[in-house]
Amino acid sequence: MNHDTAGAVLVFNAGSSSLKYQLVKPDTGEVIADGIAERIGDHDSSITHEQDNETITETLPLPDHKAAVERAEKFFADNGIDLARAGLAAVGHRVVHGGRALYEPKLVDSWVRSEIERVSPLAPLHNPANLVGIEAAQALLPDVPSVAVFDTAFFHDLPAAAATYAIDRRFATEHAIRRYGFHGTSHEYVSGQVAEFLGRDLADLHQIVLHLGNGASASAIAGGRPIDTSMGMTPLEGLVMGTRSGDVDPGLVLHLNRVEGLSFDEIDDLLNHNSGMRGLCGENDFRSISTLVDEGDENARRAYEVYIHRLKHYIGAYTFELGKLDVITFTAGVGEHSARVRADALAGLENFGIVVDAERNASESTAARRISADASVVDVLVVPTNEELAIARQAAELVAARWPTKIPGAQQNREY
Repeated sequence: MNHDTAGAVLVFNAGSSSLKYQLVKPDTGEVIADGIAERIGDHDSSITHEQDNETITETLPLPDHKAAVERAEKFFADNGIDLARAGLAAVGHRVVHGGRALYEPKLVDSWVRSEIERVSPLAPLHNPANLVGIEAAQALLPDVPSVAVFDTAFFHDLPAAAATYAIDRRFATEHAIRRYGFHGTSHEYVSGQVAEFLGRDLADLHQIVLHLGNGASASAIAGGRPIDTSMGMTPLEGLVMGTRSGDVDPGLVLHLNRVEGLSFDEIDDLLNHNSGMRGLCGENDFRSISTLVDEGDENARRAYEVYIHRLKHYIGAYTFELGKLDVITFTAGVGEHSARVRADALAGLENFGIVVDAERNASESTAARRISADASVVDVLVVPTNEELAIARQAAELVAARWPTKIPGAQQNREY
């Protein structure tokens, strides 16, 4: 089959244990092919590639994100797309932490790579994976510009009261300590889609967006701009996540160091890799956790209750911060697919005008949809996120501004 790939953008979205990729036309949103590698680094990793209405899934060792990128490239080649000769406009990369300096899309050069690496300790599950994806893509496609799009960008202008930690100002200034926020590409995209779905002006909406995946975050958005978000200086703060603790008393770190003798690196690893749902019940995949809950596993039940408790905590806090609430939206893997989480997160809030319709919530539709009852004062929606399309459009816009009269994919032997 012939594929019109000229001007398309190849997007890599590297999560902590996954790699989503998509070859997309940024102007129309047409997806030529896409795929996802899951459980990277585990014994049962797999990759699924979708193209030309066919789906191929392989279970194979994927020890790291480099291996996932290389396998994705082979899928394209096996199905008639030579990425090096496809006339791509750009390769777009999701990068989780941009630090203080990187808050707009950037053409990836040696300085950008070094800056991403420099702030990697602030996002240890993600930035290293993002860098591996960038380096693998640049090795495969050296003549196509690589563009980094940063998760922190949407939250760059958070109100000072929300972005500032109550610590000594000198340390905060010298070490760029502030709430950066993450999943910004998703929160920005979804909040815009909410306005379109409701047929309302984005500037008039007061929203809570719940991005619930292996990583999870909440945001409060007024008039299209965020006023608060649950993740902080790193993606560790906030909601309970797959392997991350979310909010804990900072004294916990000191306590573990004193009574258990754990080094700070060991505590970092504990809170990022072996806490959250995995720490509480041994599983971080919500499909497995739901099965365990149904089977009566006490640890899984408690973990689930903690997860829901934290969700309600943030929903309540952000409702009061916003002053009024028009819509709550669930997105990302758990948010889009777990009717149980959605129902339990909003259960008992009927007196606040939040009423979920059980039948609508149970729908397995993959489209944007309303799951609130007709009598609900607050709209409750499920809106699929599409970080890849958002990244593709930002990457294409940057490249077009840099080279308005030529196809960037034809550039030769430059460092981008």
